[in-house]
Amino acid sequence: MIFSAFERMVAFRYLRARRKEGFVSVIAAFSFLGIVLGVATLIIVMAVMNGFRQELLSRVLGLNGHLGVYAANGTVLNNYESLAEEAAAIKGVKLVMPLIEGQVMVSSVRGAQGAIVRGIRPADLEKKNFLADSIVGGSIESFGNADTVLIGDRLARKLGVYVGEEITLISPKGTVTAFGSVPRMRSYTVGGTFSVGMYEYDSGFIFMPMAAAQKFFNMDESVTNLEVFLNHHDLVSTVQPQVAARLGAGVRVYDWQRSNAAFFNAIQVERNVMFLILTLIILVASFNMISGLIMLVKDKGRDIAVLRTMGATRGMIMRIFFMSGASIGFFGTLFGVLFGLLFCDNIETIRRFLESLTGTDLFAAEIYFLTQLPAEVDPAEVVAVVVMALLLSFAATIYPSWRAARLDPVEALRYE
Repeated sequence: MIFSAFERMVAFRYLRARRKEGFVSVIAAFSFLGIVLGVATLIIVMAVMNGFRQELLSRVLGLNGHLGVYAANGTVLNNYESLAEEAAAIKGVKLVMPLIEGQVMVSSVRGAQGAIVRGIRPADLEKKNFLADSIVGGSIESFGNADTVLIGDRLARKLGVYVGEEITLISPKGTVTAFGSVPRMRSYTVGGTFSVGMYEYDSGFIFMPMAAAQKFFNMDESVTNLEVFLNHHDLVSTVQPQVAARLGAGVRVYDWQRSNAAFFNAIQVERNVMFLILTLIILVASFNMISGLIMLVKDKGRDIAVLRTMGATRGMIMRIFFMSGASIGFFGTLFGVLFGLLFCDNIETIRRFLESLTGTDLFAAEIYFLTQLPAEVDPAEVVAVVVMALLLSFAATIYPSWRAARLDPVEALRYE
């Protein structure tokens, strides 16, 4: 649609209503603000949802393998070294780590709580760059000591322990004696603390050398499972059947999506619902635009009649009022995108400022699993939001513009 200079001049002049038409300009201003807030809020929420998914994905896959191999009978893997070699030979497999995992009660002189112990070889721990780079106290070199463990920094704060102090681990599977079952207990030195930024791990995980974990859980030369790391998480669907086929019927193979389905399904559902809900903000602003333009057409009835008698066609009148409404939608969308991107770029700073202002925790790690508010803008989603906002705002101008073009100049001027 091509607009002449005359049509642009008249359209923008109509947006600057005179004093007696101030109510029309107020409605136009609210429509503009509605579109700005709707577009900005939609971009911010979608970016936060994407950030949640990416942060959870990076942290989950940083500490866990893409595939987990367990014994089919639910016990332990005895021949784990040969199984690890078989799995490592498959194309797409980057690394295979044997692992011992068990629940314990961990206590200190200042507190106690439940935790999960993971026994891992020191060499394999160093290959987990995400964890090795998250050491905030002590050093990873101390992990080679059989009596030394790494614990999450939040767990350390709950227990009131520091690097170099001792904690006591109590296994729920006790040692059977002639006098009954005796709880298996042993003290270990805290060699370091880690903070991966995910509450579940920072507050409830303990890493222990493989040999010490086998001795503590009385597993001899066995492990509970194998962690299989792939070159990319998208290879899971193709590599998983190969791993299951090569290792035989004695094992069960789980992928990371199945193990953490609750996290990612909840985020996806919430993301879709929030998109629909926030789209209503833009829709409401579009309806406000319709009412504002209809009132503008009614107030400008005499002007329309004069323009028609001077030779303006119905197409010109329709384009004038279409441009008046479309300009609100266009500039509202533009400012909404700029505001939304600026907010996403400084979202963590804004969160901290609001928390210091209100004195409340707006992003509790215990609830949201992460210690920082993430935001990752997807350019494709921003384009989709812009297109949707422009289509809704442009569609809102069609009916009022058509009404203006159909106005009979004789009827409009009859009582003037």
